[in-house]
Amino acid sequence: MFDHRTQLGLGTYTLTGESGTKTVATAFDTGYRHVDTARLYGNEGEVGNAIAAADIDRENLFVATKVAHFEEPEKTTEYVQTAVEESFERLDVDRIDLLYHHWPRNQDDIETVLPVLESYVEEGIVSHLGVSNYTIDDLELARDVVDVPIAANQVEMHPLLQQSELRSYLADTETQLVAYSPLAQGEVFDVDAVCDVAAKHGVSEAVVSLAWLLSKDDVAAIPRTSSADHLADNYTALDLTLDAEDIERIDAVERTHRCEDPSWMRW
Repeated sequence: MFDHRTQLGLGTYTLTGESGTKTVATAFDTGYRHVDTARLYGNEGEVGNAIAAADIDRENLFVATKVAHFEEPEKTTEYVQTAVEESFERLDVDRIDLLYHHWPRNQDDIETVLPVLESYVEEGIVSHLGVSNYTIDDLELARDVVDVPIAANQVEMHPLLQQSELRSYLADTETQLVAYSPLAQGEVFDVDAVCDVAAKHGVSEAVVSLAWLLSKDDVAAIPRTSSADHLADNYTALDLTLDAEDIERIDAVERTHRCEDPSWMRW
């Protein structure tokens, strides 16, 4: 699903208003071709404005959004259908490349939301069905609920939360992992292994963390930043190849830090 240019995308949480549109536009100018938003973020319109203004062939741009977060109202088929239609309107696109179920609260959410998203894939206006913050048990249920492939599970992943069990499970499926908060909201800058590898290559800790993620089979990453300098720096991770020793050092990090962890969630 992801190629070299879309394996590293732009996360857009909190990127709203004119500055949000400008950040997305700057990302496109930098070379990013994968942009990730969500109904809950309240910025699909800003992302849509940047897409409309970009001098990029639509076939070369990968647009992802998410609906039905657990904080949204009680899910019904009609609610989810309206949410998807509104996402299309705000993004102002005739195709969404990857449409995620954002975050289920319970089994009923999965059983209600996924068939609606599947219908848009079957209609041909959504290219891929995705899920986000799904556990292995959730994924097992999802495969009983829909017939189309589940192309991606977007979850938190970084050197301090390596998702080894989930990645092992996904290795035998058609589902890729998309890593949000790939820099652990700055915590990776204080990880000795990451710092040492960064010094070795003369790059930032952010670039090393992203390159480590991209070295994993079927893993993409969507760092968020509003800084043009950080956008450019992060993008160089696509050109950094870590050697086996580098990867082993970071793989061996034993600290565990989860940035997003609702009290009711059972990972």
